[in-house]
Amino acid sequence: MNLADLYKKQISLSEWFDDIEHTDTEIFRQEDNWKRKRMGELSEIISFPFDKPTSFEVIDIVNSSIDFDTFLDKRGHEVCALRLIPKQEGLPKLRMRGMSINDVVSQWLPEQGIDPVRYQADFVPHPSDHIWSTIFVVNEHGVIGEMVAGGHNELTQGFHSTVKPVRFCYNFENKTLETYPVNDSAERHVEEIIYFLLVKDKEKQKKIKNKFSSYFVNDYLCGYFETVKSTDHGTWFIDWNRVLGRLHKDFWLPIKTMARDGGLTGIVGSPGQSTGIARIIHPDNISSALFNEGDILICLMTSPDYIPLMKRAGAVVTEEGGILSHAAIVSREMKLPCIVGAKSVLKELKNGDMVEVDAYKGIVRKIKN
Repeated sequence: MNLADLYKKQISLSEWFDDIEHTDTEIFRQEDNWKRKRMGELSEIISFPFDKPTSFEVIDIVNSSIDFDTFLDKRGHEVCALRLIPKQEGLPKLRMRGMSINDVVSQWLPEQGIDPVRYQADFVPHPSDHIWSTIFVVNEHGVIGEMVAGGHNELTQGFHSTVKPVRFCYNFENKTLETYPVNDSAERHVEEIIYFLLVKDKEKQKKIKNKFSSYFVNDYLCGYFETVKSTDHGTWFIDWNRVLGRLHKDFWLPIKTMARDGGLTGIVGSPGQSTGIARIIHPDNISSALFNEGDILICLMTSPDYIPLMKRAGAVVTEEGGILSHAAIVSREMKLPCIVGAKSVLKELKNGDMVEVDAYKGIVRKIKN
């Protein structure tokens, strides 16, 4: 199965949480559904550029209200991302990207079969390019994340087909910014985006704390963030998630890959250690695969289809992925040792090998039988 096919199997992080029966699933779903409303309110207090949507009730789209018809006449030719946000619990959030507004309204929307009274539609501009995309956390330790000179889904889904990601961290203790591999352009961009989160005005901090139940460390607004930079729109924040921020309040991992020490190396996705039998599981063989409690799951990249195996696994090792990809986040929430980005693991390990996974150092070693 190629990367394009794996992309089709990926779902939102809310749906991942639902599949692993996470206790905060509904809280997270609401946080995700209304993120642009929250970012809009934040932008009224501090300088915070974000992908501001044009919003309509879906019933107004269906009934061709005057306001919507005016919008359609003016901007119908534009390529967009559309989010259909449910206004009541229990309904799915639907999304689409890369079609014109005209085509979305005439083709895609009717195909969804939703009750238009129960949804809000957010039309978001679709950048023609991506200079940088980032995903990062600000917490007690500092700022840590990944970035790529490409599309943002490469970071969230963990597939890096062409350009490889750059990991970065800004340590509050020693006030140093590092990138790995070292990249001066990436460092400048990180400096740009975290400056937006630096709020030295204590009155503004107080207002943000009270309004959003958020917190600051070293005058930086904490949480989980995603950004994109494009030629069309400059730098935009596309997510600020307080729930994920709290889940990552102690998150801090080495951004550098360890030197090879008699084993395969990758990136620590979720810390821990485990020893077990390697099971290389192709995505087409998940349901029929031999997989026992404590086995080590080896694959190109996890998708939601792998969750039944992940629940029995002693550890997970993937050839693709990043430290804040959906799969890595889910592994941490499952307390499952995980190493991502272990290049050549599918070639160098065989089914049935006994392996030791050190997901503190990012090393996988084959043990002689």
